[in-house]
Amino acid sequence: MTTEVPPWAAEAACVLPRPLLFATVSGAHLYGFASIDSDLDLRAVHLLSPEEVVGLRTGPQTLQHMGVRDGVELDVVSHDLLKFVKLLNSRNGYVLEQLLSPLVVVTTAVHAELISLAPRLVTRHHAHHYLGFAATQEKLYAKTGQLKPALYTLRVLLTGIHLMRTGRVETNLAVLGTRLPYVPDLIAAKREAEHGPFPAGVAGRLASDVSRLRAELETARDNSTLPERVDPAAVDALHDLVVRTRLRELLSQEHVALSGRD
Repeated sequence: MTTEVPPWAAEAACVLPRPLLFATVSGAHLYGFASIDSDLDLRAVHLLSPEEVVGLRTGPQTLQHMGVRDGVELDVVSHDLLKFVKLLNSRNGYVLEQLLSPLVVVTTAVHAELISLAPRLVTRHHAHHYLGFAATQEKLYAKTGQLKPALYTLRVLLTGIHLMRTGRVETNLAVLGTRLPYVPDLIAAKREAEHGPFPAGVAGRLASDVSRLRAELETARDNSTLPERVDPAAVDALHDLVVRTRLRELLSQEHVALSGRD
């Protein structure tokens, strides 16, 4: 097994029973600390057919596939375009990271358009997502003593700080954690075992740093130049994108139907 994204990742994403507008890699691979036994988290956006949107029997807003390939556990999750856009038009840092993940396995022109709109959808209130996620992971670390939730806690806080200060998403802990001298050793330990214990000698430093980073994120939020609200013009553009994409699919189906009659 390897910590790299497998070459068959796009094929694995396309096992979902709807056409995909994009699929990217999330989870530990995106965060820079995948282990040799990490699962592969694929996050995608699919497009429901017109009849699944306007009819009585609507299609699945969320699709999921779990399995194993070449010894790698798969977790593939996809949202319909409308559901994803609604999540994106909120303070949901998780879907923002999925959209902007540099580990792209499926892409389209719709994906590119969503990426271009993303900077106008970021507000200082995204800090709420990162503070909440960090608190959850910190509790999990306190309960289990495992390395994984400790790394997640650091990653989430550092991503939030970076976003508040720059307006840009950075999720790789190896990039974010350069001022924490023990992070490279923690990442190396995590790559050897997905659910290994946290090194006892670093526990005290971790607690101190997490407390400091939480306060730093709150300060970065309060001092951020990011807007209070999403750009209304960007919301209009999202609406237009969903409508255009739906209508394009409808016209494509009509064209296929007419061609079949010839």
